[in-house]
Amino acid sequence: MKLSVGQSVFTAENLLHVAKRHNNKKRKYILVNPWQGKHLPVSPTLALSMMKALGDKVAARYGGARLVIGFAETATAIGAAVAESIHDDCLYLQTTREDMAEVRTWVEFLEEHSHAPEQKLAADGLQKCIEGTDIIIFVDDEISTGKTLCNMIAQLKVQYPVLERKKLVAVSILNRLSGEDEQRLRDLGMECEWLVKLPQEDYAAEMAKVQAYNPALLAQGADIFYERCSVNMECNPRSGVRIGRYFEEWELLSGKIYQQLDLDMYADTLVLGTEECMLPGLILGRELERRGAKVCFHATTRSPIGISDVQGYPIWKGWEIRSLYDESGARKNYIYDLQRYAQVIIVSDTFLPEQERIQSLLQVLKENGCGRIIYVGRSADV
Repeated sequence: MKLSVGQSVFTAENLLHVAKRHNNKKRKYILVNPWQGKHLPVSPTLALSMMKALGDKVAARYGGARLVIGFAETATAIGAAVAESIHDDCLYLQTTREDMAEVRTWVEFLEEHSHAPEQKLAADGLQKCIEGTDIIIFVDDEISTGKTLCNMIAQLKVQYPVLERKKLVAVSILNRLSGEDEQRLRDLGMECEWLVKLPQEDYAAEMAKVQAYNPALLAQGADIFYERCSVNMECNPRSGVRIGRYFEEWELLSGKIYQQLDLDMYADTLVLGTEECMLPGLILGRELERRGAKVCFHATTRSPIGISDVQGYPIWKGWEIRSLYDESGARKNYIYDLQRYAQVIIVSDTFLPEQERIQSLLQVLKENGCGRIIYVGRSADV
């Protein structure tokens, strides 16, 4: 599949829908980008083309950057694409909400408006990474007020005073900063780059008029069969990766997965990412499209979004499921606007989950008429 995307398509009309946050008193709305591959199904080639367009803009102005930080969970793939556009040798590091026993030190900060506000950044070796570049790029899917960035930069400057001598750049697909917000970032020494600049509109008031209801929760049924495919994943962007190596790893793995699975290349196919793990599924989906398959990509998410059938509203069906990452079963995940697919490939950086942990996701897929289900996950050997 060949897909050429010109700059003229990057407009608010194409890249912005507004939905209602469910049970969030801090911010009543969420900006939903239909091309991002998070909440809504999209061609993975289209999603990556949009991300590369942003990356190319950043590379043209800040090509000397060698450290890119992406925000979890929605901007993990965007940050990686920006880093890859700048230089193969860029270090890419994504924030996370996951625990990692191998990481000794963290920088912790708040994403105040989020459903899960606590975020952290692996700090092992971060001093050396900061010293090794004159420019540091921070990437999010959208920047509305800049408060999250301000919180993070404040924490980083306490631990790394050398940041005062670095050029800091806030990058996003969508930017709706007010003049006051922009000045606050400038006061911290930050410049901004974006793909689409949004006007100052009262999205909270707009969403207050929408009647929305909870994502559905299916009763647990009989165990559902799924196929397992474990692969060796050496790169971990939560602890930092050379971006060229990360892309190379998944381009190679995608070829191996394709050969191993014996997929029906004429069947409607969903590649489904999980929470912070988005880039691997996007690369696999793009590789399948290049071989002629009809593919959609999106991902499970921790974001609770209201469901509505109001005309033009983007989230018209959704389900609550169990997280593949949380052993306790307490963490809620969601999947939205699911369609019927002949085959579904779940691409996750988790190890092979026990049936209980993946069962709710399998049930939702079967409830929507999906056929063959394959889980691609991390091999226990790595």
